[in-house]
Amino acid sequence: MSLSKRAVKRKVADEHRQFQEKWETEYFFVEHRGTPTCLICTEKVAVYKEYNIRRHYSTRHAEEYIKYQGDERKNRVANLKKCLLRQQDLFKKAKKENEAAVEASYVVSEMIAKAGKPFKDGEFIKKCILLAASKVCPEKKGQFSNISLSANTVAERISDLSENIYDQLREKAKRFCAYSVALDESTDNTDTAQLAVYVRGVDDNFEVIEELLAVIPMHGQTTAQEIFRQLCGAIKDAGLPWKSFAGITTDGAPSMTGRKNGLVALVQRKLEEENVEEAIALHCIIHQQALCSKCLRFDNVMSVVVKCINHIRSRGLKHRQFRAFLDEIESEYEDVLYFTEVRWLSRGNVLKRFFELRAEVKAFMEKDGMAVPVLSDPKWLMDLAFLVDITQELNALNKKLQGQGQLVSAAYDNVRAFSTKLVLWKAQLSQTNLCHFPACKALMDVGTPFIGEKYADAIMKLQEEFDRSFADFKTHRATFQIFADTFSFEVQDATPVLQMELIDLQCNSELKAKFREVNGNADKLGHFLRELPPTFPELSRMFKRTMCLFGSTYLCEKLFSTMNFNKSKYRSRLTDEHLQATLRVSTVSSLKPNVSQLCERKRCQVSGSKE
Repeated sequence: MSLSKRAVKRKVADEHRQFQEKWETEYFFVEHRGTPTCLICTEKVAVYKEYNIRRHYSTRHAEEYIKYQGDERKNRVANLKKCLLRQQDLFKKAKKENEAAVEASYVVSEMIAKAGKPFKDGEFIKKCILLAASKVCPEKKGQFSNISLSANTVAERISDLSENIYDQLREKAKRFCAYSVALDESTDNTDTAQLAVYVRGVDDNFEVIEELLAVIPMHGQTTAQEIFRQLCGAIKDAGLPWKSFAGITTDGAPSMTGRKNGLVALVQRKLEEENVEEAIALHCIIHQQALCSKCLRFDNVMSVVVKCINHIRSRGLKHRQFRAFLDEIESEYEDVLYFTEVRWLSRGNVLKRFFELRAEVKAFMEKDGMAVPVLSDPKWLMDLAFLVDITQELNALNKKLQGQGQLVSAAYDNVRAFSTKLVLWKAQLSQTNLCHFPACKALMDVGTPFIGEKYADAIMKLQEEFDRSFADFKTHRATFQIFADTFSFEVQDATPVLQMELIDLQCNSELKAKFREVNGNADKLGHFLRELPPTFPELSRMFKRTMCLFGSTYLCEKLFSTMNFNKSKYRSRLTDEHLQATLRVSTVSSLKPNVSQLCERKRCQVSGSKE
């Protein structure tokens, strides 16, 4: 044997030593969790070596335990083993209770965030828990007292939950083949501009992830350059590559859509620098629909309606008298509704309620000495009825465009369907056919004259406004149609790069049968696309880029409602960091915080006066 081989140091692990049962009675040692452990002092010995174990016993315990021999010694060993197990069970129980207390702290903190409650409400919730425990299970009150719910702890827990969700998003983002963003900006209660950015990504398996990317406070100017800088930072922090950027959807503000220096122009310029395909830029379809509806001015109607409603509701006494009047005559409705310009559905709801209560409003105003002559004018009433009918249809369209996870092709289909309805309504109104205008029909049935051409012209203006406003969606109509109805699309209308694959796909009877089962369902569509063979790379890429597009900034608007509820005048000192954490936890999400993972990093901290 060479000198180098003899010089190799021997490792204990290589000797394969094992615990010997005789060591229990001779030295009061047992094997516990893979390590020789003394039953008397619970000290551990590093290796399975009789010399080490005998030395520990002889130097520490032999003088006291030499007197136990035979059966008495065996009984002593058995008793000490039971004590060790009880001690270990006690430690396990304490550890389990601590972990349960930390988990409960996270769960309650998550509920506080989702309910939009102040952090300090955790202390009140704990008092309620302890009071209930003292009545229901007083023996377990001590365990409930270990749940830490002070204001600082709740804030920390919510931040942990937010970070955990964001970490999961970053992991998902690594697998995105294509993604798009939707962003909007709004001012909170302290006049700080908050930029909300949502991301929607698609991976190789056509799994769609739609999540809040960031809520960014903008304390200075909200120029396009500053918004672009913040967006770049959010994309970089999430680890999203520009090469997978497929689309951007905004609210259509000048700072977002300016041709030269708007956000969309800056993003397209960035993609050009990165040598990436141009992104699909869309103006929020809901905002455009709401803007289109404003072309139906009818100021002669709205001014009177708003004036009457404000007269009734702006004074407490008048409002009480009006409600009492409705109760006295046993009206179907209890009150009129306030009109709010910025709310999408407000005008339609207000007009419908006013139309239903027009006789009651007229009688009350006359009784109050504030007669409104136009409430008896047949022409004005017919204008009101027409506005009620058309705004109800616009509201129905608006509701179809709302919702999370909606495909852009489905949203645009709803707009195209409405445009087609406008053509039909225009023709029917010209012929005094009111089958789709119930309010107008109700008035005409009681003898009110109807001038069809007047309202047909209004419908034509609305139709022209829809055609003009949705030009950006119309530009990509072919792409949306291929995505939504692949097997019926005319091949010659497709781009050359897709034509050969499109022919092969349309001639595949098996895939065509599977596609019919999808029936416009987003989840089923993803399942169908996952079954596409690798022989359709360009179609697959187009499907992914279309699937990840946002049709609207609905999620941003919904987030701002939650933001205004959380950061109200009663919680105006909520910091930007805590606001973002609260919004990330409270928004509806496909990613749920991994509480078990968070509990491993924490230890129970008893909530008390020191907190």
